Amino acid sequence: MSDKPVANPRWTRREFLKTSAVAAASAYGMPWGLARAADLPMEFDGSKFQLAAPEPNPKRGGTLRYGITMRPPHFDVHQSGTINNLGSQGCMFDNLIRRDPRDSGRTIIPDLAHSWEISKDGKTYTFHLRKGVEFHDGAELTSDDVKATFDRIAKPPQGVSIPRSVLFRAVSEIAAPDKYTVQFKLAEPRPANFIMSAIASGWNVIVRKKTLEDNNYNLRKVEIYPGTGPFKSVKRVENESWLMERNPNYWNKGLPYLDNIQFFHALPFSTELGSAVLSGRVDYIRITDPVTWSKAKETPGISVARFNQSVIQGTWVNSKKKPFDDPRVRRALHLAFDRHTLVDVVKDVTPMRVGGFIYPFSEFATPTEELFKRIGYQTDTAPALKEAKALMAAAGHADGIQGLDFLVRDVPSFKLWAQAIQAMLQEALNVQCNLRTVVESVWFDDTASGHFDLAIGAIVSTLLDPSDYFNAWYRTGGPQNYGFWNNEKFNALVDQIDREVDPTKRLELVRQTEPIMEEDPPVLPVAWEQINDVWYSYVKGHNPADYFGIYDVVRFDTFWLDKA
Repeated sequence: MSDKPVANPRWTRREFLKTSAVAAASAYGMPWGLARAADLPMEFDGSKFQLAAPEPNPKRGGTLRYGITMRPPHFDVHQSGTINNLGSQGCMFDNLIRRDPRDSGRTIIPDLAHSWEISKDGKTYTFHLRKGVEFHDGAELTSDDVKATFDRIAKPPQGVSIPRSVLFRAVSEIAAPDKYTVQFKLAEPRPANFIMSAIASGWNVIVRKKTLEDNNYNLRKVEIYPGTGPFKSVKRVENESWLMERNPNYWNKGLPYLDNIQFFHALPFSTELGSAVLSGRVDYIRITDPVTWSKAKETPGISVARFNQSVIQGTWVNSKKKPFDDPRVRRALHLAFDRHTLVDVVKDVTPMRVGGFIYPFSEFATPTEELFKRIGYQTDTAPALKEAKALMAAAGHADGIQGLDFLVRDVPSFKLWAQAIQAMLQEALNVQCNLRTVVESVWFDDTASGHFDLAIGAIVSTLLDPSDYFNAWYRTGGPQNYGFWNNEKFNALVDQIDREVDPTKRLELVRQTEPIMEEDPPVLPVAWEQINDVWYSYVKGHNPADYFGIYDVVRFDTFWLDKA
């Protein structure tokens, strides 16, 4: 295992080697939680850093057979919000800096940038690129490519929508002072861990400037475009499989270990996905159902993991349409959901937990025991239904609403939920819905265009931090604000949250947003997702036990097969 580099200038190399790599990572790495800026390394020299598998003597060769949903709505990773893209495309690309696959992505390590400095005023982040890195088409990576990539992410051109653009609202300029240096200049300071985590997001892969220019800065219809990553595309069969081969010119010498990765398409939580691994047709599956996970856990030679996911499962209400422009109607629908029953409905399909508008497993969330005392989250639904009926009557809809278009994403859990929600709304409020089930591409297109009344699906955030998903999901004009919600009091609070660097004061501001969203819901939370992974124990070089989400450690460069 390669040592993790020291970021603290007060430590010597000899002193560092006296500690374990894990202890050093804990002391000087950048954790998932929002740390104080003073706890983070302002300078990091990783010029000697080289990544390797966490186990000794990894074997080379072989093909990893990987089962995962991979029906992309398009091919532009930056514009995507679904694992249908990044799950299979991620291995073709690198990032400027990245999450460490050896510790479940809990720390940030060098990638295309080997070293960095953060200015004392917290407004300039400088990254130093590796020399001699090649894209798959043979072109050398330069700072112009990194600048073009992040310019597009931070300020998307007309017709391009990138969910992660909100992460870079404070960035005033991205500069390339020389061929191997990139600088992010902020208009005002932000928590250093927030900015570094934003840059390290697995979504923010580096692409060629020429690729963007040749395609008018829109890669949605470009199936294959050059990255610098450990694997290259060989053959893709729509809705079936995608074969990748080892990049022989990969800059991180010795990686990857695998000769090939064969991705096989299967819907998340489906019986097909579970049977594929239990029958030995694939080596690893992601997003499988609890029944398969439980069987695998008891099967010799198979390993499992379960971890939290950076996704809200929700029902969006089109607030551009009457009567949903009335907060009373949206809150009434919100209160009509029996969330504990909804979690139980899908218990054999997908692992879920009840939560509100903030990640229930984050440091910012209202403690679960307190949340469950709140109306709308109680196991006894009578008080919530009583208020819901009163709100509908006050809004002029005591007799209910008929003929709603309920857009349902074609995933087993959403189809089950939609039927349950349809029944709950009908019984409690005489709100009648017509279910319309569509594939991912249609779901995303119809929500973006407002072609729905209600829409159930899932959307992704990049970080646990509210400055990410509050801006993306709830803020007026946010790229994933599918309900077109607008609340100026909320927007003003988010501005304060973004600027506040004191963790205690930030938490107080976050708490103030919850009552606003409860009374004027931007979305109707259904549940918060967990992820089940299952793999044969001979698949080594990964550590999913403590992952947060499935979007940061998707490179497969440290994977190897411990078999003949």
